[in-house]
Amino acid sequence: MHPYLMGLRLAGRRVLVVGGGAVAARRVPAMLAAGAAIELVSPQVSAALEDLASARKIHWTRRPYQPGDCKAAWLVCACTDDRAVNQAVAQEAEAERIWYVRADDRQESAAWTPAQGAAGDIRIGVLTGDPRRSAAVRDALLKSAGSRTEVPQNKGTVAIVGGGPGDPGLITVRGRELLGQADVVVADRLAPRSLLDELAEDVEIVDAAKIPYGRAMTQEHINATLISRARQGKFVVRLKGGDPFLFGRGAEEVLACVQAGLPVIVVPGVTSAVGVPTAAGIPVTHRGITQDLHVVSAHVPPGDERSTVNWAALAASQGTLVLLMAVERIGPIAGTLIRNGRAPGTPVSVIADGTLPSQRTISSTLENVAGLVISEGIRPPAIVVVGEVVSVAARIAEITELTRGVTVTPGRQTG
Repeated sequence: MHPYLMGLRLAGRRVLVVGGGAVAARRVPAMLAAGAAIELVSPQVSAALEDLASARKIHWTRRPYQPGDCKAAWLVCACTDDRAVNQAVAQEAEAERIWYVRADDRQESAAWTPAQGAAGDIRIGVLTGDPRRSAAVRDALLKSAGSRTEVPQNKGTVAIVGGGPGDPGLITVRGRELLGQADVVVADRLAPRSLLDELAEDVEIVDAAKIPYGRAMTQEHINATLISRARQGKFVVRLKGGDPFLFGRGAEEVLACVQAGLPVIVVPGVTSAVGVPTAAGIPVTHRGITQDLHVVSAHVPPGDERSTVNWAALAASQGTLVLLMAVERIGPIAGTLIRNGRAPGTPVSVIADGTLPSQRTISSTLENVAGLVISEGIRPPAIVVVGEVVSVAARIAEITELTRGVTVTPGRQTG
């Protein structure tokens, strides 16, 4: 017979979980998010569950299941890899008239755990005979639920959303959800603009692109647009590239909005300073090579009175340098680093159009990179990585070529 579907309010209610392996590690966080008081019974547990127990977010009884453990529970989850133990737990729960889930045998469970997810205040749970099918249906419903809906509580609100380094698949789930609810979207040039095509036709899109050495919408005009549209009772999403608080002037926009008395939501994003090197196979830190990372805005060159960067200190450091907006000033930057102590042969990579299908990487050394950037016609947007971690990427590529292993490409894996 088909199960009767119901949502359980677990806040403050005791939930017994027997078993500390992979299944428990998946189920416990979701029940904690629902406010459940988790009693975990198992001789050993996974590292994630041990961490929750150490933080006193769950209570761990470090022993095997014993008869009587189910008493006073509202819900019981039998998650061990021993069928006999799971059956004993289920029998006790049944006798105590407590709802129970058996991870090893859904047909013997009094309750089933659906494939579930959330889109805003919408919770979706799907039950079928096949868990993979349930997950696929859930994902389709979540995508549909994430499309534009009326959200009265967000009216008159501004959301500052980090869109990630470029690939539209790298925006956060929360960011995409809010984008789908927008009445107005104010979009940067480096934001994942292909997502705008998914918006309803009546969504107003304001182009806030700032083209290097070209036309630009002033920051004051952007701030005024956010405020005026929100004061009209609209939900305004400011879609930015990368993370809004890393050289993104997001905090300036937040300040302008809160000073105008408007509620603001801030959604972090994957910063290009880390996401782009990763997409190119470059680890910005690596054990035994570097313990520090310096992210630098190089929109003005060394020696410019507007610069606040201590280039001499950066040159003396052995850490990784990730330089943003540096392509057109790479010659003066490289020269300054060399004069202040960085070895001329220090490996350098320049990644253009990071995470996009047009992504392109060139590798050189500090003394030669400026010439190579010119000869290869590298243009912004691009990320410059200086340091020995570039050699790690080269080693990964070398081994990959020799073994025909997995190669890292923007947002994809190919064999």
